[in-house]
Amino acid sequence: MTKITVKVKRDSRAKEFGLPAYETCNSAGLDLRSMDSLRIEPGARVLVSTGLYIELPPGFEAQIRPRSGLAIKYGVTVLNSPGTIDADYRGEVKVILINHGKQEHTIVPGDRIAQIIVSPVTQIVWNEQYVLSETQRGAGGFGSTGSS
Repeated sequence: MTKITVKVKRDSRAKEFGLPAYETCNSAGLDLRSMDSLRIEPGARVLVSTGLYIELPPGFEAQIRPRSGLAIKYGVTVLNSPGTIDADYRGEVKVILINHGKQEHTIVPGDRIAQIIVSPVTQIVWNEQYVLSETQRGAGGFGSTGSS
């Protein structure tokens, strides 16, 4: 497993809960905690503070992903999943949650609301062509490879 160092700063609210940590030795993501106390009505979306600021090394990104427990139990998930944090962003890490459930959901400070995963980034260089190679699928789009 590859390890990198990520610089992190916490505001005073986040210091109470410690740094995000891997829950098991093979976990891919670290749980992010809410610093806010709020209610999410069914169908509503909210921006939740984590109190964390990160400095990723060049060539890496952080992805904000849902927690499966919140999704299955309450219908609460990350709206723009995965959310991307670029290596040059220095603002607070915040999470957009949406309540797809049928009941109001309450978040309190310290609740685990999402996961953060850091991954290498590959940047592309465009090579514009007049014609692309042919394939069996061709231009077949959504649903073109079968019914299930």
